[in-house]
Amino acid sequence: MTEEPNREDDKAQGQGRPPGVFDEAFLTGVEGVCEVLLIRHAQQEIDPYGVAADWVDPPLTERGRLQARLLGAALSTKRIDAVFASPLRRAAQTAEPIAREQRLPVAVLPDLREVEVFRDVPPDQTVRDFLGPDLLAAARQRMLNERNWDVYPHSERSYDFKQRAINAVETVIAKNAGERVAIVCHGGVINAYFGHIIGSPYDMFFRPAHASVNIVVAGGARRVLRLLNDTHHLTTGEGEFATY
Repeated sequence: MTEEPNREDDKAQGQGRPPGVFDEAFLTGVEGVCEVLLIRHAQQEIDPYGVAADWVDPPLTERGRLQARLLGAALSTKRIDAVFASPLRRAAQTAEPIAREQRLPVAVLPDLREVEVFRDVPPDQTVRDFLGPDLLAAARQRMLNERNWDVYPHSERSYDFKQRAINAVETVIAKNAGERVAIVCHGGVINAYFGHIIGSPYDMFFRPAHASVNIVVAGGARRVLRLLNDTHHLTTGEGEFATY
């Protein structure tokens, strides 16, 4: 004999009950929460042996443009209330399909740009030629061990970068309480904000894939990491298109 469903349990699982302690702790079933989709840009053109100027603002590759289209299509099933992007081309080009599907403009926030590594290297020189192979190798080895932007000479300081990146995300949250927003930016920015939330000692504690979706929710003074490095939308019947 089939048992009658427990209506009280059903009510407790739905919206008919006040939020429990874990709802409040993790911002589930709580009103007025802002859901922030922090999205890394799609794959960009990069020449590791090119001059410093070529590193600053490259466009997307053909594969990157495909990744951006797949991302926009995947997010078209969600209501997104606002789209923000870094001013760098790889982020702006990734944001375009999302905004087009949502029929929204892209709001550009300059402080969402990536950490400016080697920004003081002359733009017409390669980093290797300017620093020399030994110093460059030493800095890379330190980054492997320390994962802190300050190991790189002639670069933006870690504190300054994190201050502007975290403040940029918090500005979006302050303007969009109770809404879902997409922020298309960079791996360093995503690490800066999520690392701030979880208290990571590293500037880079994980490597977001190109066009990956990472979600944080914000309510009152609470910030909760909800999803990390989602790339399911980059797998189709035509193949696997995830890259790093």
